[in-house]
Amino acid sequence: FVSATKGIENQSLQRMSEVIGYVVSPVFSPKIAVISGPSFAKEVAKGDPTAIVVASQAKEIAELVQRDFSGPSLRLYTNPDVVGVELGGSVKNVIAIAAGVCVGLGFGYNSMAALITRGLAEMTRLALACGGKRDTLAGLAGMGDLVLTCTGGLSRNRAVGVQLGQGQKLSDIVNNMRMVAEGIMTARATLNLARKYQVEMPITEQMDYVLNQGRNPRDAIRDLMERRLKDE
Repeated sequence: FVSATKGIENQSLQRMSEVIGYVVSPVFSPKIAVISGPSFAKEVAKGDPTAIVVASQAKEIAELVQRDFSGPSLRLYTNPDVVGVELGGSVKNVIAIAAGVCVGLGFGYNSMAALITRGLAEMTRLALACGGKRDTLAGLAGMGDLVLTCTGGLSRNRAVGVQLGQGQKLSDIVNNMRMVAEGIMTARATLNLARKYQVEMPITEQMDYVLNQGRNPRDAIRDLMERRLKDE
């Protein structure tokens, strides 16, 4: 099984490979491979040079997918850290909505750099708490995918954030979308997972308030900036 799905199941808080293993059979769990990384489908289809990650508990499975999927314009790297790869691909969608909010509010590069950096810190803390590896979040499935989704014009999650920052209602945004922005549903699940493992994720928390409680984005940004001062 190869999973290219990015998300966290809302009720069970399971990653997608865990959901597949539960539905199909736990026996197959070690044989599941997940692919993730900075890749807009449109650009992959166009043949733009792209690098992503395939993760599996079974090295031979990861290497098989690597060989079968790699080509002149698509390069796959293997990684045994399924947890880190999946959480990186899921949580970055929430941070990307926050990045879009910054754009919609008219903020500049300083704000975006801060948001991406602190967002990566949140992703890393959660992944480590769940058994992932720090190096994974510094690679394609973490930082790479985060930068793409926060800054790329093809990012659906970023587009949702831009419209929220411009004052549009989430219900109107969703009704006018032709495709799914995974971060909308992932925000609450990520926050619940963070609370389960007692991980501090203030950006994710504020995005949950904006998306699920109708909080004003400017108020969310203000609260993030006025939090208790701390070491990096």
